[in-house]
Amino acid sequence: MDIEPSRTTPDSFYRRLVIIVITLSALMLLWTLLPAIESLWVPTEGQLRTVTARGDLAADEKNTIELFEKARGSVVFISTAALVRDAWTRNVFAVPKGTGSGFIWDEAGHVVTNYHVIENASGATVKLADGRDYKAALIGASPAHDIAVMRIGVGFKRPPPVPVGTSNDLKVGQKVFAIGNPFGLDWTLTNGIISALDRSLAGNSGPAIEHLIQTDAAINPGNSGGPLLDSAGRLIGINTAIYSPSGASAGIGFAVPVDTVMRVVPQLIKSGKYIRPALGIETDEQINERLNAVTGTKGVVVLRVQPRSAAEKAGLKDMTKSSQGMSLGDIIVAVNGKDVYSVPKLLASLDDHKVGDVIQLTIMRQGKKQNLAVTLQPGN
Repeated sequence: MDIEPSRTTPDSFYRRLVIIVITLSALMLLWTLLPAIESLWVPTEGQLRTVTARGDLAADEKNTIELFEKARGSVVFISTAALVRDAWTRNVFAVPKGTGSGFIWDEAGHVVTNYHVIENASGATVKLADGRDYKAALIGASPAHDIAVMRIGVGFKRPPPVPVGTSNDLKVGQKVFAIGNPFGLDWTLTNGIISALDRSLAGNSGPAIEHLIQTDAAINPGNSGGPLLDSAGRLIGINTAIYSPSGASAGIGFAVPVDTVMRVVPQLIKSGKYIRPALGIETDEQINERLNAVTGTKGVVVLRVQPRSAAEKAGLKDMTKSSQGMSLGDIIVAVNGKDVYSVPKLLASLDDHKVGDVIQLTIMRQGKKQNLAVTLQPGN
């Protein structure tokens, strides 16, 4: 029995084609509707999510939070004003000048800040952490140290003074915390480490500021005058300047050490000015650099010894003039065993003491070293 091969009829071919077209259309429709289908079981924006428990804060986080909460009440926001005269009406009125930071020094309402924060200002307003504002009176300032003291009259709920630490035992790598008002953003906390110690920074006017603490804690405009704290929440410096080509923090900030603050601030509160301890000699940094270059020495050349001064009593010799020309006198090379090679370094070394202290000077006289005991006198 012969079997004929099956043949595809036109009707069956078209039926198959229709089935293929319908299948492809269904797949395309499914692909188009896939996002909508997924939304039935995938959460979309706006839907509630399950909150994951954070757990306990790390120990260092707890310590930082506690430090900030304790210190915040001792930090203040300072805004200054300057008097200007209208060119047409000749009327004088006050305009905003700048802002900065400061901190409460004692129970009497004294506020410590940088001198450059209030420099050339006609008035200042101090804002406390609880929102109260007070007009501040200037008590005294030491431009050479970039320190100023003001006072506010707080009748009740006096803010606590910031705890005071020490700076002579600081170590590079130690953690530090800065609280201030950068760019007017009040009561901001930043942290970092001590990057270096005993830095020098040229002052806006006068000699360089010495013994500065260098830190990488973010310090920006408005932080000036605020406290630099150690990990125990103690004051170790006053944030005073930044090194930055852009004007914002570049990881290099400077603070006046608290040991300097402890010497300067009590005098400012007592008498309104700081009296530097002095030897009673005349020096000049530019002349000193030239003489050191010519003679090959490293030290401070005594140009003149003032009459009846501590230096004269100790036997220091100054430069003399003869028919052969000028003759060098004594060259101070160390104070209490620490080398001094410039006038700013000498002044900073003397500033580590107080009037009436006896110090040991090492001098070069006619090529030979000698030691002289000098009792420091009040400076000009």
